[in-house]
Amino acid sequence: MKIIIGIGGVTNGGKTTLTNRLLKTLPNCCVIHQDDFFKKPNQIEVGDDGFRQWDVITALDMEAMVSTVKGWQENPVKFARSHGVSLTPEAELDPERGIHMLIVEGFLIYNYKPLLDIYDKCFYISIPYEECKRRRSTRTYTVPDPPGLFDGHVWPMYLKHRKEMEDNCDRIEYLDGMTSKDNIYNSALESIQNAIQNNL
Repeated sequence: MKIIIGIGGVTNGGKTTLTNRLLKTLPNCCVIHQDDFFKKPNQIEVGDDGFRQWDVITALDMEAMVSTVKGWQENPVKFARSHGVSLTPEAELDPERGIHMLIVEGFLIYNYKPLLDIYDKCFYISIPYEECKRRRSTRTYTVPDPPGLFDGHVWPMYLKHRKEMEDNCDRIEYLDGMTSKDNIYNSALESIQNAIQNNL
């Protein structure tokens, strides 16, 4: 059985924290981070708002991301081995018998049509504006945020993409990023385990 879990959400909402905890718990679980597919800074356009457009889908090489997902779908055992993921004995012996899981994590994973049909589970973590701004201000990025980026670009793009996502995907389970990390993790894990028991 192959299961693909999407973990989307607002910047600094807790996607990576949840992903890392699930990776430790779920059997034969690999991950693909959307952030690994950002184009080089000199390929990122400057928009009408005066900022480099990091928070839009064209800032990412989505074709490469889709082909990475397809690579997992075609051979989850090979993918796991090449990414240093240890497999359960049953999955090693008979790939058809074991459960193989892939987490696709990122801030725009529900805004690219070719990916929408692959998810068996769709989670989305949201936090309100003030908390998002506060968390973002405490993070250090490889490319630091210029002054005004959050209000001028990041938040408006988040609102735009969230509306787009809600129009395109009706299977999303929302997780409240303001509750405890344990709470978020337990909600997601229970939902995934129920899906496995019900064979999706």
